[in-house]
This record gives sequence, structure tokens and C-alpha cells, in this order.
Amino acid sequence: MKLLVDLGNSRLKWALWDGRTLQAGTPLDHSAELEPQLLSAWRDLGAIDAVLIASVARAELEEELRRAIATRFALTPLFVRSSAGEGGLVSAYAMPEKLGVDRFLALLALHAENKQAVVLASVGTALTLDALAADGRHLGGLIAPSPALMQKALLGATARVTAAETAQLVEIARDTEDAVRSGCWLAAVALIERFHAQVAAELGVTPSLVLAGGAGDVLASRLSLPARYEPDLVLRGLVAYSAT
Repeated sequence: MKLLVDLGNSRLKWALWDGRTLQAGTPLDHSAELEPQLLSAWRDLGAIDAVLIASVARAELEEELRRAIATRFALTPLFVRSSAGEGGLVSAYAMPEKLGVDRFLALLALHAENKQAVVLASVGTALTLDALAADGRHLGGLIAPSPALMQKALLGATARVTAAETAQLVEIARDTEDAVRSGCWLAAVALIERFHAQVAAELGVTPSLVLAGGAGDVLASRLSLPARYEPDLVLRGLVAYSAT
């Protein structure tokens, strides 16, 4: 049994892989101390023979994760890194290690499971866009602030612009709160649709559109393109990586 861990900027997601089935555990918010949460979550797990980790988090959180794994399983985990190529995926980056491992593994999962042209839009702390050809060539991508980060930056830089938890996401807003929320989310929608159009023109085929990340499902209802939401791509990428 393998333990797979996706350590993001705001949450930790984990799952068990027995070679056939991916069994997801309850995600953890690591704004609170991480190590005791992990020891509690993993208290009743059976034997684990390997731990694979994808991390984009700070070093202190990685160290907490290492300690919890050593304490609970007496294992040294493998921190997966992005590479020039894996499992038929070929990175577009001249320095492939600079491609975020979450992006790398999500693309690896998509190529391993269905060899077709795809645009991946992941909405977490950042909004990341990546293009993948059917033959596994990563064409490159874009990184922008997520809608939540856009809104935070806007509110922090203006004196009289306000936001509210009850703000609505609308096409044309008639109050400031709705205008702020809608402007940030629809900016992300516009970027995704423009990127998708550029990739379609470059490849000469219409790529499928996949949404991931904690807020990906919110975008799905606003896009003019058909899209599917797949929140566990990084964990599935770790499965694909373990098979290479």
C-alpha cells in the first residue's frame, strides 16, 4: 500500500493506492499545526510500504510532514520533482525543474489516462494554465493570480472599494461588492477562454478543457466552453509516476 500526499499552499490532500483503487482521505487545512493532524488522521492506517509526496509548500511544512511520516510509519518519503519527461509527458520548460510539481503531475495524470489534446486550468492560490498535445508534448502555460488573490490585492490597494461575503457573481454588477467579486472571477474566465482559443489555433484541434484546484468548480458554470472538473489530478499523477 502506498501513501500519496499532495501538499499545497493551503491544504494537504492524501490518498491510499493499493495498485487498483485510489482511496482519498479527508483533506487537512495546514493553517493549524500539521503534524498532530496527520498523526490523528493516519492513526488507524494499515501497513504502508512507500510514501510519495508532491509539495509546493514552504520548507517548514515539509519538515512537519517528514516527522509525521517517520513517527507513524518509520519511512523516508520520496518528494517527487518535475523533470524533462516522464511517462510520455515532455516538458516545454528549458529548465524543467522550474515547472511546479503540481502542474507536472496533473499533466502526467491526464496524459496517462487519456492521450488527447487538453487545456488544464487549476484554480488554487494561483490560476495556472497548461496546454498538452495528444502526443504528450507540454506546450507551456500561464500563471496569474486566482480570483481570490486578485480580490485581496484590489482591496488592499484601494481605500473605498469594499467586498462582502454575500457578493454575487454576475455578468454586469450594480453595486461595488458584486462588481469586485464578479470582475475578479470573470477576468479568470476570460483568460482561460483566450488561452484555450490560442492552444486550439496552435494545435489545429479543439482541446478538451479540464478544471482543477479548490475553486475550479466555481468557474465551470461561467465558462462558455464545455469543461470537466477533476480535483484529484495531483494524486492521480502520483499514481502514474509510481508506475513509471
